[in-house]
Amino acid sequence: MTTTAPSPTTTGHAATRMPWAALVALAAIGFLLLSAETMPAGLLPLMAGDLSASEGVIGQFISVWALGTVVVTVPAITLTRGMRRKPLLLAALTCLVLANTVTALSSDVVLSLVSRFVGGAATGVLWGMLAAYGRRISPPARGGLALAVVSTGAPVGFALGTPLGAWVGGVLDWRWSFAGMSLLGVVLMVLVVLLVPDVAGQAAGGRLPLRRVFLLPGVPVVLVVIVVWMLGHNTIYTYIAPFLRDTGTGLSADLVLLVYGVCSIGGVALTAALIDRHPRGLLWASLGGFVCAAVLLVVGHGSPAVVLGAAVLWGLTFGGAAPQLQSALTIAGGSESDLANAFLPVAFNLAISAAGLVGALLLGVSGGLVLAVFMAVLGALALAVTVVGRRNFAARG
Repeated sequence: MTTTAPSPTTTGHAATRMPWAALVALAAIGFLLLSAETMPAGLLPLMAGDLSASEGVIGQFISVWALGTVVVTVPAITLTRGMRRKPLLLAALTCLVLANTVTALSSDVVLSLVSRFVGGAATGVLWGMLAAYGRRISPPARGGLALAVVSTGAPVGFALGTPLGAWVGGVLDWRWSFAGMSLLGVVLMVLVVLLVPDVAGQAAGGRLPLRRVFLLPGVPVVLVVIVVWMLGHNTIYTYIAPFLRDTGTGLSADLVLLVYGVCSIGGVALTAALIDRHPRGLLWASLGGFVCAAVLLVVGHGSPAVVLGAAVLWGLTFGGAAPQLQSALTIAGGSESDLANAFLPVAFNLAISAAGLVGALLLGVSGGLVLAVFMAVLGALALAVTVVGRRNFAARG
């Protein structure tokens, strides 16, 4: 599903060897972004107790981060299309580290929410750059491989970042979890300086207006699937602790998130193996398995074994969602893939922001178990959209 056409914004010469170290550094940035964004999901009770706030309020730590991404990403990427990529990457990373450090130190909920919004804004700029950056510093014939490598950071963040943050918060203090993310950000800035080559911005004459990029064939359909699928996933992921509490299984959030996350790496591996040959079937299988996992959580919520089995299936089927959908969006965007990819974090984070609000509402009305029902319904809806718009999810280019 990945396009290997060289971008019109490349530097004057094409790369002849795979820049593995640089690609791994970019993937590590993706790990940082997902880990920092979803960290409160694994620390919900600890943060609520320390900040004297409800779990619903702490859930908004994820929502306002997502809101910052939604508000800032597309305008920022549009305005910075002509800038050289490396300085912009470092500037956004600096902003992210500072915002995350404020969250780690603050005891004021309002200040913490503001810092999370700023961190989300910086994240939006970074998400809008990473995929195209990886392709542009790689040989044109291996652009798909470069995209796959860079895309591994997000699911690994789900797999290890959030559970690790939950574990650190339980052993030490939740603030150390955020401080660790800040330290990792500083390390990645050094690695970017040393390992990642710079590339030029996009020439002014080659840029399509924002509205025309948004309406390119395939782009709106892919974005709808992203919003619906991510909303179904993130509503229960954000509030996994109260969901598990209401199951009565005694399972901890960090254990379930770890099982889910490790299996999501398997989902990435399956996606890498199948995406070029069977993109549409892979997407349907992923969404179908996602719905099955939700059904297991509904009907077997009282059994620890069933819940853990559902977490395994959840991870395997959702782990490859980001590269699958990003690949479809990259192909739909064509030569405007930079700006098309800027819509991806907006769509993801619209869903994440809505998930914090919807989840809090559902918890207040029906308790945690209804979150699995919501997951099943939205997964089925996303699957239906991919069937109706199936021509947008086949390998092209």
